[in-house]
Amino acid sequence: MDPYDIIFHPYVTEKTMNLMEKNNALEFVVKRNANKSQIKRAVEKMFETKVKNVNTRITRTGKHAIVTFTSEVKAEDVGMRIGIF
Repeated sequence: MDPYDIIFHPYVTEKTMNLMEKNNALEFVVKRNANKSQIKRAVEKMFETKVKNVNTRITRTGKHAIVTFTSEVKAEDVGMRIGIF
């Protein structure tokens, strides 16, 4: 499956910015029926990085995935590449 079919866009709020600084993680809005392993593979393929962990939750705005990166990769660098800043 194409990673762009799974990952829709980053979800940026003040809380997610703190999450990026403290936990080395980014939050994305993802396809509702995507599982954690599909999300992990899609993020690794899209951004050419290593993912440590994926947590998901379903809200009114859709399914959100909090992707934690390994210590080798900084979430701020990935955020710069996708245009969060």
